[in-house]
Amino acid sequence: MENPKENEMKVVIVSDTHLPRKGRGLPPLLQKDLMESDLIIHGGDFGTHDVYMEFMGYGELIAVAGNVDDPELQSLLPKRRIIERRGMKIGITHGDGMGKTTEKRALEAFEDVDVDVIIFGHSHIPYSRFMKGVLLFNPGSPTDKRKLPYYSHGVLTIGDTWKIEHIFYK
Repeated sequence: MENPKENEMKVVIVSDTHLPRKGRGLPPLLQKDLMESDLIIHGGDFGTHDVYMEFMGYGELIAVAGNVDDPELQSLLPKRRIIERRGMKIGITHGDGMGKTTEKRALEAFEDVDVDVIIFGHSHIPYSRFMKGVLLFNPGSPTDKRKLPYYSHGVLTIGDTWKIEHIFYK
């Protein structure tokens, strides 16, 4: 009998690492998920090009630039991306800008295209909610929780169906 998990794709979602300024490195739980991932999505604010390269070392990385990324990353990465994996359309943006909430800016970044999920960051606040028929997902931050009780990242599992969840840790 076939193991249904063998047909699943594990996507690790992270944003706002702000390294090295906000920590000494990636938390062990995030490192474990990164090593087991089929794809990594980063919603911007790596901090430096070295941190971007560290993420690349874990596997396939799809990323966007955040507002505090260094100039090298700002020129290398787009502000918005759309990818498709196993029939699922995913929009990725950092969510920074002026006016409106971060969630509304993220949603507006993809108003011209149909996506199933929008991954964003910027606020460091874990968020998972449908708005206008699209799931908006902010993984929070694994290194800069601000006044929140937990650090976090996300895991998207794509198989016959898909599910997305936050992973919280101290």
